[in-house]
Amino acid sequence: MNSKKEKIIKLIFTVLAFASLLFLLGIIIVLFKESFSIFKNINVFDFVFGRHWYPTYEPAEYGILPLIVASFWVTLGAMFVCIPLGLGSALYINELASFKQKQILKPIIEILAGIPSIVYGFFGMLIVAPFLQNLFNIPTGLCAFTASLVLGVMAIPTVASLSEDALSFVPKSFKEASYALGANRWQTLVKVIIPASISGISTSIILGMSRIVGETMTVLMVSGGSAIIPKSIFDPVRPMTSTIAAEMGESAVGSQHYHALFAIGLILFLITLIFNVVAEHISKKYRVKLGLNR
Repeated sequence: MNSKKEKIIKLIFTVLAFASLLFLLGIIIVLFKESFSIFKNINVFDFVFGRHWYPTYEPAEYGILPLIVASFWVTLGAMFVCIPLGLGSALYINELASFKQKQILKPIIEILAGIPSIVYGFFGMLIVAPFLQNLFNIPTGLCAFTASLVLGVMAIPTVASLSEDALSFVPKSFKEASYALGANRWQTLVKVIIPASISGISTSIILGMSRIVGETMTVLMVSGGSAIIPKSIFDPVRPMTSTIAAEMGESAVGSQHYHALFAIGLILFLITLIFNVVAEHISKKYRVKLGLNR
């Protein structure tokens, strides 16, 4: 009887595991199928490195370089926000905070992770953008800087939570050995704990970047929506995700514009895939060996 139950449970989990792979395969097939139609009329190089995105003009232009540059600027700016704050929060919670402080700070971080992105978008549009516009005396607060700031705050829970988990997995024997050799708390933190958990920390940062790159509603609401190559971080921009969200409902099914948006989605998918592959590579390369070489 137990043997039959075990076989049934094993079969169920096997089906669920392969179902996930089938969904992923289906997504890839749809992206490639719908994307390749645009490349029958437009050269891949011209599509990726074209400087003008005018899908409704006659003739239409489908250069996504401004969208790629916008996504890069916003992601880079957001990383300057989420890495110091996220990693600093993780170090404080794991190493310096008292038990009561941990009981308060950890749930707050988890709550930040659970807030819908559209709420961040409303907050950025109604509070952050006007404040920055008055502070820096710029024409509009809906710009790359605002998007970077709001997205950076959104990514803090991802970086902080995963980094704190990585730090907590460092064996106490590492710390005790460091203190026994005469190192103080700061030296132990910098020379022992962080290097021992660098695998998890690096993975958390890359996963945070993946979330920033793939975020849609927030950048749609606070980035300004201008499909031009920005000359300043205070210029309005239109990242790739917001372009898809804003224009998919307006494009005719089967049109070049429709297929061009799917091509942007394919590029986003490849970028996210690269981030995840790099994260896995770093995790394997710098994984701490605790007695066994696994």
